[in-house]
Amino acid sequence: MLATSLGAVACSEGSSSGGSSSDDAPTQSEQGSSTGGDDASSSAYPSSGPPGDPDQTIDKADVDAAVEQFGPIAEDALERTGVPGVAVSVVYDDEVVMSEGFGVRELGTDERVGADTVFQLASVSKPLGSAVVASIVGDEVIDWDEPITEVDSSFELADPWVSEHVTFADMYAHRSGLPEHAGDILEDLGGDRQEVLEALRYFPLSPFRATYAYTNAGLTEAGVSAAEAAGSSWTEASEARLYEPLGMNRSSSSFEDYMEYSDRAIPHVRDDRGDWIVAPQQRDAQAQSPAGGASSTVNDMAQFARMQLGAGTFEDKQIVDEEALLATRTPHVTSGPPRSPSARSSFYGLGWNVSYDDHGRTRLGHSGAFVMGAATTIAMVPNEDLAVVVLTNGQPVGLDLALAETFVDLASEGEVSRDWVELYGEVIEATIYPEPEVDYTDPPADPAPPADSDTYLGDYENDIYGTLQIAEGSDGDLQLTVGPDDSTFTFKHYDGDTFWFMPTGGASIAENALHATGVVFEVPDGSEQAESVTVQWLEGESPGEGVGTFERS
Repeated sequence: MLATSLGAVACSEGSSSGGSSSDDAPTQSEQGSSTGGDDASSSAYPSSGPPGDPDQTIDKADVDAAVEQFGPIAEDALERTGVPGVAVSVVYDDEVVMSEGFGVRELGTDERVGADTVFQLASVSKPLGSAVVASIVGDEVIDWDEPITEVDSSFELADPWVSEHVTFADMYAHRSGLPEHAGDILEDLGGDRQEVLEALRYFPLSPFRATYAYTNAGLTEAGVSAAEAAGSSWTEASEARLYEPLGMNRSSSSFEDYMEYSDRAIPHVRDDRGDWIVAPQQRDAQAQSPAGGASSTVNDMAQFARMQLGAGTFEDKQIVDEEALLATRTPHVTSGPPRSPSARSSFYGLGWNVSYDDHGRTRLGHSGAFVMGAATTIAMVPNEDLAVVVLTNGQPVGLDLALAETFVDLASEGEVSRDWVELYGEVIEATIYPEPEVDYTDPPADPAPPADSDTYLGDYENDIYGTLQIAEGSDGDLQLTVGPDDSTFTFKHYDGDTFWFMPTGGASIAENALHATGVVFEVPDGSEQAESVTVQWLEGESPGEGVGTFERS
């Protein structure tokens, strides 16, 4: 899953409605923490609340007027972006005031998206999952501030002290020190959940609780361990503690369940010409289910939003302990420091983005993105008792974020304050689909020649990815084979001992591979054999730290 924290883009730019708190575009991945220090007991619970919430400014008439205007706006946004389908639900004052689909489930058909169409949620799975863990915390099975090793004694990170002290809250706040997206590429190469979680011990760490880095695998470890402490699997815990009590009958944390629905949203992507097509691969995120593997409908997600706005209650029944749930919505780390003197910071709670808008209102949200064909958002304004859910069946282009912000605008201001489709489209294009630092498909005009093939052939080892084999293919081209699924790539010469390939194929390779990657052999002077090889794609967010370097066996 290509996903990092977008935070409140609009908020940081000073919008009238304050912007959404959402994720999945890498704009604020290297930012510092508000917690800091090395105190292992940093509490998940707020010691006190703010002096008072802003006055409620939105009433039922405002929301009804927004609903009336919204349909044509959504249809226009679909036409502008080309995304095939979208579903939207709105909750106000514990009532579902809108739940509707627009467009089609699959291009080339007339099968319309409806309120019960099942979508992959991607990282909107995180606020669902943090509610599941909050339920376990509320039952006093674990505590947010409890070290994970109290439950999973085999869990390790690169630093033994951090391994012993990292808590469930640390992992859900992305402040463990793990690099951004640690383990995601190993999953792309076929790594199962156990293989990915065990590999986390080999990633270099940033200072503990002093940095924010969005890490799906770290959060997954926390979720799975919490469920284990409660005596169940993650899928079982999600069903028993969230979906069943809320009547979310078409929701699941199992990819297999999602695939069984006939009324499901089919993922779509843009081809090389920019045209929308059915995705050639279906993203299976089961290995990181707590972080990105849930599926749901806007009808079901509306019930989740009612529970959240009700401080853990649903139809007069306490589903999740209020204090444990409040901890998920409290800032735990600064995810985006202000970009200008007039801008505001944005924060991350436990599975939620947290920010504050121009009206002083708390904004809670999260978005999700599969480059392989899904973009989703939940946005809440708790003091207005308002929530918006947007699910789409196209790769991220900003549509989900734009529609959520548009509705909040309409309800708050009576009009749309800016062109959110254009704004978020530009932001997503620049952050999720940036231009590569080196275009390996365009080699130098006069490249240095490579050494003989024998210089590069052989096996190389890496703690995270295992054995990498360089061999000659049937046509004489060099091939690279790596990962649990033995994914094989043919590469081409770039310059000297540097080659390149495009990481496509395999279980879900395209999710975290947007550009051609370099393969750089280290050949000592006078040697007839390379001593190491670095695959830049496999370095992920830790370039130059050896994550993607393999030593000759």
